[in-house]
Amino acid sequence: MMKYIQEAPKQIPVAGEYDVVVAGGGIAGIAAALAAVRQGAKTLLIEKEFALGGLATLGLVTIYLPLCDGNGRQVSFGICEELIKLSVKHGIEAKGAEYLAWQNGSDEDKKKYRYRVRFNAQIFAILAEQKLKEEGVEILYGTSVCDTVVNDGRVEALIIENKSGRQAILAKSVVDCTGDADIFHLAGARCAHFGQGNVLAAWHYSVDDGAVKLHMLGAADLSDEEKAKKRKDKGEGLMAEQFHLVDKRFSGVEGKELSEMMQLSHDKMLEGFLADGELTDKHFFATMPTIPQIRMTRRPVGKYEMDTDDDHKFFEDSIGMVGNWRKKGPIYEVPYRALIGDLKNVIAAGRCISNTDAMWDIMRVIPCCAVTGEAAGIAAAMGGDLTALDVSALQKKLVENGVELHI
Repeated sequence: MMKYIQEAPKQIPVAGEYDVVVAGGGIAGIAAALAAVRQGAKTLLIEKEFALGGLATLGLVTIYLPLCDGNGRQVSFGICEELIKLSVKHGIEAKGAEYLAWQNGSDEDKKKYRYRVRFNAQIFAILAEQKLKEEGVEILYGTSVCDTVVNDGRVEALIIENKSGRQAILAKSVVDCTGDADIFHLAGARCAHFGQGNVLAAWHYSVDDGAVKLHMLGAADLSDEEKAKKRKDKGEGLMAEQFHLVDKRFSGVEGKELSEMMQLSHDKMLEGFLADGELTDKHFFATMPTIPQIRMTRRPVGKYEMDTDDDHKFFEDSIGMVGNWRKKGPIYEVPYRALIGDLKNVIAAGRCISNTDAMWDIMRVIPCCAVTGEAAGIAAAMGGDLTALDVSALQKKLVENGVELHI
């Protein structure tokens, strides 16, 4: 039986007041903060770690997946393309031929290659931080959102904790880029969980004979629905069965469980490193992730749930397009309604927008996070009731930024 203690009520000092507060400094948060501040909004980005980029940098998932449909057509633009260029500003770690084909190649080259690249995590994190500071975004590191103050369906304040203690941040609009829909959850909005949980992942880098190697131990799982389709239609080998490290699944939203996951990932990383030999000046462990490599956890129940059947479907309220990183061909318009839940002034971006389980693994990756982040940041800067926003006005701003909305 759970034991409880009574926390004494106390006044909480207000640490700041902003037009837009972005919770979470991953790719979606970076895009949302940039988009909001460019609209003239006083913008704060709250990040619980001490660097930006989330899974892309701190989690070492260092592959900027495709901005194209795999058939030579670019579908994701705006800040999404700006960030892929920023990630390799000082050099490309891998997949250089593919990236360069999309920068300088012919139409035939673009059909041959996908618009993707592998970047250096640490450089990208620093460049993103510099970019946000240059444009006027205030960054608050080492800070967790632990509660909300809600009135009439609006989050009036975020309760935060950091080295300064417990404080309040007042916000006109909030962008939930936590990856786990933490703001929606804390505010009591309806949320849904990824049904099957996450497999253990332990990506890390080593150096062997002067060559830097990314070891992708563990992989993102397919949804149960996708696995059933593969068994029935194609009989293909399943990625999830090929890359499981342990049998246990992780929800990603429980503290003790996440601690266990990180310890298991550390064990597997060391085990994998030592399988290639003991530590020497030619074989050494370069870097490991500092956050759990959790992909799909919790999301708000939105006004619309995106699904794999939405391939090439027209949405009047589209805020951008994304491809399918797993295969060539599909193009998805992203409806604004998938970013909106029960709260009037909170909008989701990144891996915790409203999807079915089957669609979640498609929408959680870097380009999709950047596309939804840009739209959410602009919408938040527009203010008012985001559930009743004039989407045509938002779309006009996105088009002005170079975003293509429809197939």
